[in-house]
Amino acid sequence: MKIPGFNKKKKNGQYLVSLDIGTEYAKALIGQVKDHTDSTGKQYQVVEIIGVGRQRQRLTDMAGGAVTDISGVVENCDAALRRAEEMAQVVAKDSVLGIAGELVKGGTTSVSYRRAKPEIKIDQAELMDIIKRIQSKAYEDVKKQLSWETGKNELEVKLVNAAVVDVHIDGYRVTNPVGFQGKDVTIQIFNAFAPMVHLGALQTVAADLDLNLINIAAEPFAVAKSVGADDSTEFSAVFIDIGGGTSDIAVVNNGGVEGTQMFAIGGRSFTKRISLSMGVNFDEAEDLKLDHSAGKLSHDKEEAVSEALRGDIETWLSGVELALSEFESLDHLPSRILLCGGGSALPEIKHALVHQNWYKNLPFTKKPTVDFVKPSQVNRVIDKTGQLNSPQDITPMGLANLGLDIVGSSSAGENMLQRLSRTLSL
Repeated sequence: MKIPGFNKKKKNGQYLVSLDIGTEYAKALIGQVKDHTDSTGKQYQVVEIIGVGRQRQRLTDMAGGAVTDISGVVENCDAALRRAEEMAQVVAKDSVLGIAGELVKGGTTSVSYRRAKPEIKIDQAELMDIIKRIQSKAYEDVKKQLSWETGKNELEVKLVNAAVVDVHIDGYRVTNPVGFQGKDVTIQIFNAFAPMVHLGALQTVAADLDLNLINIAAEPFAVAKSVGADDSTEFSAVFIDIGGGTSDIAVVNNGGVEGTQMFAIGGRSFTKRISLSMGVNFDEAEDLKLDHSAGKLSHDKEEAVSEALRGDIETWLSGVELALSEFESLDHLPSRILLCGGGSALPEIKHALVHQNWYKNLPFTKKPTVDFVKPSQVNRVIDKTGQLNSPQDITPMGLANLGLDIVGSSSAGENMLQRLSRTLSL
């Protein structure tokens, strides 16, 4: 759906589009894949962001993180892409899109099995067979959960993301089981599923924009996989991404994504509350919210906005507590909380997490610390524009990080499970 007359040519090199179709904004990044050598001499590939574009969505275009007006979303994404292309002076086609919403379900499934011939080395065919069995079980579990939540027995879902979380052979943890011998094997895999109706809408958006869709990723998965030391088995955190329509939560434990939860309270809910409480229209309320987050209001208005948000912040905090209580398989939750997303800029959000006792009934071993994810903390994504400097930029940067695994060539040190994790989500 590109407007005729846009005559920039595709330059030589590998480029990537990251498109975060949020409830409030469509955000587009254009990055170039480049080889990089860090201070230790380690070589790997990065995405250098050379173009950034944003476009405000209308109230009727999105709801709860899901597309409700395809033509409206296409128009907004096209505008965001054009701005990114003008800045980058290049047209890129390979794209990664994010998906969010209450019906996007992610969780870790574990399967243990005893091998009939423990002296035989595990090969990739055996590993793929057990992974397929895990995913089949996870698929049926998600279909049952969504049928119960929606009251629709025939709701079709599809795998969005998959990642190998953990592998043990005879109680010994390995990063790559191929070539090992042993009797008892336990494999944990994170799977994220989404309804076909949501996936289909995003595929249509990509097609109308003339993009080559290489991946659709669950947004909390993208954020969680992009922050923390690469390939670290020690990193643990709870990520809370507060967007316009939803709050997305991901739990990372010992380097692996344990699961995701989403609930439909986000920045738009807070704006509506300000509008109702202060007797202003939605756009004026949005401006008040943004100025409040930036500390630009007078003292009286600051207090009025904060008072208007008090009840909704309590409701949001209850949503966080309920979402984290769903991680029943974990004996403890990470005591580090990392915030991102445009809605996280509200000072009441961090204040509530830090100063209230919402965590007391959850399996935290100690009071959690709360901090913000910084754009500089997103792995393998380097901002060359100087425009990625807020919490709302983390999600599209995380999507770019995931896209690098698909468009970039495999490095010599990449292990089989990393390649497998990448392949499973295609």
